[in-house]
Amino acid sequence: MAEPGEQAASGEQAASGRPALPGRPWVASYAEGVPDDLPAVEGSLYDLIRHSVETYPEHVALEFFGRETTYAELGAEIERAAEGLRLLGVQKGDPVAIVLPNCPQHIVAFYAVLRLGGIVVEHNPLYTPRELRHQFEDHGARVVVAWDKVVDTLQAFPADLKLAHIVSVDPTRAMPFGTRLALRLPIAKARESRAALTTKVRGTVPWPELVEAQPIDAHIIAPEVDDVALIQYTSGTTGSPKGATLSHANLIANAAQSRSWVPEIPRGSAVVYAVLPMFHAYGLTLCLTFAMSMGARLVLFPKFDPDLVLKVVKRRPPTFLPAVPPIYERLTAAAAAEGVPLAGIRIAISGAMPLSPAVVEPWEAATGGYLVEGYGLSECSPVLMANPVAPNRKAGTVGLPLPGTECRVVDPEEPTRDVEPGAEGELVVRGPQVFSGYWKKPDETAAVFVEDPEGGAPWFRTGDIVSIDDEGFVRIVDRIKELIITGGFNVAPSEVEEALRTHPSVADVAVVGVPDAHSGEQVVAVVVLKPGQQLDEAGIRQAARDQLTPYKVPKRVVAVEELPRSLIGKVIRREVRTRLINAEAGQG
Repeated sequence: MAEPGEQAASGEQAASGRPALPGRPWVASYAEGVPDDLPAVEGSLYDLIRHSVETYPEHVALEFFGRETTYAELGAEIERAAEGLRLLGVQKGDPVAIVLPNCPQHIVAFYAVLRLGGIVVEHNPLYTPRELRHQFEDHGARVVVAWDKVVDTLQAFPADLKLAHIVSVDPTRAMPFGTRLALRLPIAKARESRAALTTKVRGTVPWPELVEAQPIDAHIIAPEVDDVALIQYTSGTTGSPKGATLSHANLIANAAQSRSWVPEIPRGSAVVYAVLPMFHAYGLTLCLTFAMSMGARLVLFPKFDPDLVLKVVKRRPPTFLPAVPPIYERLTAAAAAEGVPLAGIRIAISGAMPLSPAVVEPWEAATGGYLVEGYGLSECSPVLMANPVAPNRKAGTVGLPLPGTECRVVDPEEPTRDVEPGAEGELVVRGPQVFSGYWKKPDETAAVFVEDPEGGAPWFRTGDIVSIDDEGFVRIVDRIKELIITGGFNVAPSEVEEALRTHPSVADVAVVGVPDAHSGEQVVAVVVLKPGQQLDEAGIRQAARDQLTPYKVPKRVVAVEELPRSLIGKVIRREVRTRLINAEAGQG
């Protein structure tokens, strides 16, 4: 059997030796200790954090630049923040926007909104004003908890968005005072009075003022299991960004599925690094819900910085590290260069883009632990499957469906019909983690679900072409959807194309993703220029940069005479991508 540091051969026996279940052959390949299924979930995400507060009150819940917060302290601040939000008018069912990097205030705000029965709406704090406004127009939140650097953008929103309150957060106030000095933050800022803060950020409520409230009355009704907990914006399987509505049940189930997948991780003593942004579905589940439900110590990093991460590794390596391939690659290289041992990192799970053996092998050699690939979508809370944390994992696959997850492979043109076993087709799924629909978009919701041929619950169409082998391992072959995944983030081509059309030289444009060894895919714009115009690559990229967050900006701009179109005149992006790849490979 293969050990960490080696890739298992595809013919190795299942880790558990258990029999396959009807319709679920993958169960026979589960690692030892992973259950076939899970019981139905109960309660709410608020109950999840309350259980950890009551069970591990003196254990460290959060670590931020060395400053520690116990579960008891975290629970108390959540209760006060919930009351502060209630006094601002937040009621059950109200969407509340969070626009924050990874920091302790983010976790407090997340659970405080849920304590009230509100709906969290996560946002990338680096989004441009245009991108943020589009999402606020869609969800209609009137209260927002935001990084102080984003407050000016929010205050500039038009009156018709009806923002009632902006809670302004300075994440550095959660750092030790010495760290603030080391970062050369103004000493005076650390000593500002509440009144000075209120004056400085006109029209906002400073976070310290919000959490000075008394704890919320215990009799105020908490959310229920089927209530909507989160609106997670995604480009989905088609088109422009829309809000996937995830219930408490969806997110609790996915946290439970994740826990079941790693039974060897101890409750109450695990160390989890939050290097993934928690506004992203992947980081949210594995850090905000999974780690908190484990009573783990969650070490927060505002962004991934190898040097900063290695400083913490020297003191306290993680038990569990969720990340994306470029992070593992950079961390392995930095550790080797600085002579920092990575031994002790027991389990690392990679998602959002393909995981190469060239990344896995040096990581497992350095850590002595496992690095396995998983797969999911925002609409699925997001984790659907992962490779077993066992010697029978298979490189090049995204692993096995998690307990309670059902999968079929169907004909994309006739999605109620299964393809032959082992053949390629579209992956459709259902399970307790699968969402019920997009926020206020019934037509888009209907388009991604397909009826069950036997009259059961509908199936969600992932838009991915896969094959499932006889041991249940899933291999991603292609995507039906034209979504670009770069560095773990989704990019909708139509959104980038709309921005590029504002450049005066662009007559037509198609944006595609081409394979990239470091980011999974690279965003490339293929443009048709207006008569008499010369290619202004820098100017065209700047047009995108003015309107979009950096990861959406094309890395390259290529000019062509014309774009391939269908009979009805629609640009065929798949053909644009193929032509571009072939041309760059010298195939004409």
